[in-house]
Amino acid sequence: MSSAGSQHNPRPVSSNTTYALAAVAVVVIGLLVFAAFKWNKPTPTEVRNDGYGPVREAAVQVTTTPEGVIRLGRPDAAKTVDIFEDPLCPACGAMETTFGQELAQKIDEGKLAVNYHFVAFLDEQSKSKDYSTRAIAANLCFAQTGSGPTFGKFHEALFTTKQPDEGGADLSNPALATLATESGAPESVASCITGGAQLDAARTAAGKNLADLDARTGNKSATPAIYDGTTAIDWRDDTWVTTLAP
Repeated sequence: MSSAGSQHNPRPVSSNTTYALAAVAVVVIGLLVFAAFKWNKPTPTEVRNDGYGPVREAAVQVTTTPEGVIRLGRPDAAKTVDIFEDPLCPACGAMETTFGQELAQKIDEGKLAVNYHFVAFLDEQSKSKDYSTRAIAANLCFAQTGSGPTFGKFHEALFTTKQPDEGGADLSNPALATLATESGAPESVASCITGGAQLDAARTAAGKNLADLDARTGNKSATPAIYDGTTAIDWRDDTWVTTLAP
């Protein structure tokens, strides 16, 4: 049996220490609550500017950089934002469904232009195993027309009414070509899509765009990802478009 002298009697914690520990606990709990709110923020469901439709102004142009980034906007647009998307990404579809028409009006007004950086990490989730890449190639074919309104109509359909489900049936090249024609593209675009003329360029662009996104996120890429310069934009905030372009 231990003697009374050998018993360990812990030193009482001072009131100041108790208060300090309590303060730290409050801060930690607050950070956890904030993180939970930030990362579990619900996806907006109310369509913004419903009824406006895709880009409509003839002054809006579509162009492509040598790296395969597609720019949609007036040449003198006040601000340009970068949007990273995968054509099969459900969240990208949700973003375009909710905010696409609001973006279109800002683009028409010259308040915003968009650099679309398409990625294809969901290829394997498509039934054809290459849908994202082929859809990117179709966008590149379409961008050669220079017409912002026709490209805008095609892009809107790809991410809303015509977007395939992951693992479900996707659009063949002839189906993509038909959609392009219905969006107002000339026959040259349909032939480009059907023949897969931009497939190699699409693979190269998708790889570079993903590397760029990985560099921004520390290899934790997810789409959609929207940037105003180097500042990440939370697309789940109902007011992000009007905050960028009042």
